[in-house]
Amino acid sequence: MPEQYLEPNQARTGPATPYEKKLAGALSEIFSGGTHDLPGVVAGLNGLGLNAPDGSPWDEARFRAEMRRLGE
Repeated sequence: MPEQYLEPNQARTGPATPYEKKLAGALSEIFSGGTHDLPGVVAGLNGLGLNAPDGSPWDEARFRAEMRRLGE
């Protein structure tokens, strides 16, 4: 029977960068804590001390823009 789940990195063009790995780890930690809404995710990233790529605290617009960029 074929595998029914997507490969988590199937669309990647190369290995994850250290930044991407750190962001993924932070998001996993936030989601595993039961937070699944955008305001909670943003607050969780800021609470962990992980800033947006420009060094600013995360807000919803920055988070959406970064997810869009990473998904390209």
